[in-house]
Amino acid sequence: MTRTPDPATAAVASRLRAAGMVWAEEEAALLLEAARGSDLGGLLDRRLAGEPLECVLGWVDFAGRRLEVGPGVFVPRRRTLLLARAAASLVPPGGVLVELCCGVAPVASYAAGQAGEVHVSDIDATALECAVRNVPDASVHLGDLYDALPSHLAGRVDVIAANAPYVPTRELPTMPREARDHEPAVALDGGADGVGIQRRVAAGAPALLRPGGVLLVETSAAQAQLTAAAMSAVGLATEALRDEDLDATVVLGRAP
Repeated sequence: MTRTPDPATAAVASRLRAAGMVWAEEEAALLLEAARGSDLGGLLDRRLAGEPLECVLGWVDFAGRRLEVGPGVFVPRRRTLLLARAAASLVPPGGVLVELCCGVAPVASYAAGQAGEVHVSDIDATALECAVRNVPDASVHLGDLYDALPSHLAGRVDVIAANAPYVPTRELPTMPREARDHEPAVALDGGADGVGIQRRVAAGAPALLRPGGVLLVETSAAQAQLTAAAMSAVGLATEALRDEDLDATVVLGRAP
């Protein structure tokens, strides 16, 4: 038997559905829950304006964890679970994990229990404010890729994980409105072929990785060969990981 939504949920869902929201009933229920003691009208207006639901709610469900997000940050996608699982499986107990381009730090949040030392870094201070709360035991660094990290990590890192931007610049206008208008371009734009920042990530990895340590980079299936080539160019042995259910691709590069 289908349960009839209560009048408040039905009213909010009607407005969401009229604006083209596919999961209107589910979103309505979440907005009503989030609005307890606050302004439902304000939350609804933000959602109807195209702001990602997760930013309106203040959290995103990532592998069963509620990670804090906020306006203007990159919202972790479900596909990044492949990157997180790989990092958690490859960092040894008590090992050193670095999440570059961390955003709100979904990978570190997922794998922190396995690692003994966790570092997260990003160029976006707003996202790092969320990362601090999502991974309270991590060392948090603001800056451009490896420039943000302390020198004592050189040659000690077991796993570097990076969901670096990989959308080709020319494709940014074709992205969904939620991403195009409400997420920072710096978290999306990967340059002419989408692999520009990945090449920089690969270039700096050997200096940090211990012998046998790994670099993990989320990418697209179409760009995986370019991602692997960037790692091979700096002496890393590469392997592609693929999860069809998540529609996710990660390239692994292992230090000699």
